[in-house]
Amino acid sequence: MLSPDDRLKERSRLSRPVIDEFYNWIEGLAALPNTLFGKAVHYALSQRKYLERYLLDGRLEISNNRAERSIKPFVIGRKNWLFANTPNGAKASAVYYSLIVTAKENGLNPFEYLTWIFTNAPNLGKPGYAAAIENFLPGSAALPSKVFSPKPKDEKKEKYPWEEV
Repeated sequence: MLSPDDRLKERSRLSRPVIDEFYNWIEGLAALPNTLFGKAVHYALSQRKYLERYLLDGRLEISNNRAERSIKPFVIGRKNWLFANTPNGAKASAVYYSLIVTAKENGLNPFEYLTWIFTNAPNLGKPGYAAAIENFLPGSAALPSKVFSPKPKDEKKEKYPWEEV
């Protein structure tokens, strides 16, 4: 896997010429503005600064597929949440959902993580419990080992299709 600096160099070497060639081509097109083709050309030109953003920082991913995958269960389940009767019920559902997705994205076992939070939150600051609200964050050193999802010892880090070779 490439470091962000190496990824940035490779993007400059491989992707920058392709994007420049595409925009040189599209800027040379003579498309009428009110046609579908003209609207597509205008859209491509207006999105250039957003498309090129990943060429400026090697830490950025080319695609947002990972973020899209993490919210998919929320989108699928939203019809069920029509029955959340009150705004407070909907807000509570959103808070729980955010905690669960955050736990999953950070390699935590959601059940153990939520159990630990709900045990410690009412006792915040008391001896034997979490001392500060920051202790509840996924990267906190205060988290007990049982909240982390076990990983096989020989597991290789997953390489996403959009990461350059």
